[in-house]
Amino acid sequence: MKPKLLFVSNLFPDAMEPYRGLDNATVLHALRESCDIQVISPRPWLPGRWTSKSCRSGDEWMQPIYVKAPYLPKIGGLANDRLMAAALRPPLKKLRNQAPWDWVMTSWLFPDGAAVGRCLGAGERQVLIAQGSDVHAYLGSAQRRKKILSALQDARGCITRSASLARQLEQAGADPKRLYPIVNGIDTAHFYSGGEVEARQTLRVPEGATVLLWVGNFLTVKDPLKMLRTFAALRERLPNRDLLLVMIGQGPLWEIADAEVASTDLKEAVHLTGPLPAVEVARWMRAAHALCMTSQNEGLPNVILEAQACGLPVIATDVGGIAEVIDAPWKGALAARDDEAQWVARAVRILTEITPEDRQRIAAIGSARTWDSAAAAYRAVLEGGA
Repeated sequence: MKPKLLFVSNLFPDAMEPYRGLDNATVLHALRESCDIQVISPRPWLPGRWTSKSCRSGDEWMQPIYVKAPYLPKIGGLANDRLMAAALRPPLKKLRNQAPWDWVMTSWLFPDGAAVGRCLGAGERQVLIAQGSDVHAYLGSAQRRKKILSALQDARGCITRSASLARQLEQAGADPKRLYPIVNGIDTAHFYSGGEVEARQTLRVPEGATVLLWVGNFLTVKDPLKMLRTFAALRERLPNRDLLLVMIGQGPLWEIADAEVASTDLKEAVHLTGPLPAVEVARWMRAAHALCMTSQNEGLPNVILEAQACGLPVIATDVGGIAEVIDAPWKGALAARDDEAQWVARAVRILTEITPEDRQRIAAIGSARTWDSAAAAYRAVLEGGA
């Protein structure tokens, strides 16, 4: 009989936000063969700002329950874990009475992890997942840090999506023996190398164009406007190259980026696609010459792992766990977060020096990272956490 796994996180998709917490949903799908899984997704709620949630197609088997969790903006370090715990107790009690779970896994350290910790009974301990911003942003708050460390102490273990996240938690006071860095997997049915010519033809890429690809949410932390600035500078450095920048994603800064492109001489060289399904993102990766990132902060972005499976070198800011996978010159180049000139210089090197053989080596590494292997590592932590 399969063990029962309860997964709790605000980072889980629904029909209106199909990409929210996509890595969490994907690893749960990979665990399906070995676990019976039930999902509760508490969503931050303010009075008058709630729309009914339903699961996206394909997730029905997890019977996700979407819970309204009141929260306090800005000062939430004082009470948001308590508010979320109060919202979670009724559905947790009901599920516990119906069919007690063997394991609990919670993604996002605060308030989710701290809230679930408040709700668990004697002998029930969760495995936490540190995503990235829950470490980068919240450890700087004394109140949140205290609650995060308390949740980590009470947990059976904490999976971190990069080794750098584990190091930050250890430096903050977490027990290193309870920290388990596990890199995300990728969908190798979509993300693979080869077929570059066909991809470029399908996407109608002009013959001879050098395609730079940026994929992400149009948020300040991802800094898409910096990408536009560095791309403009790169065109000046390489005037004889037909450079094309493709930016995939959406978010609050999309309209600002779109207006900037339209009002400058970038409008013929920059293509903002909006959000695209994975199969289309993968096609652009096969058509591109490099993946670009200009983030102010990161964990270990899945988009880099996907790009490597397609054989793409990466040009990125040196933040978070990116250096863990861009650790050799033939894999790409990193620049200091606030040094745009250095980013441009490193991009010039990648575009002029990376060889087809280098791309083959990158693809060989990237294609070995599967969701099945990630799920096996998750299962090992669930079975043997501290």
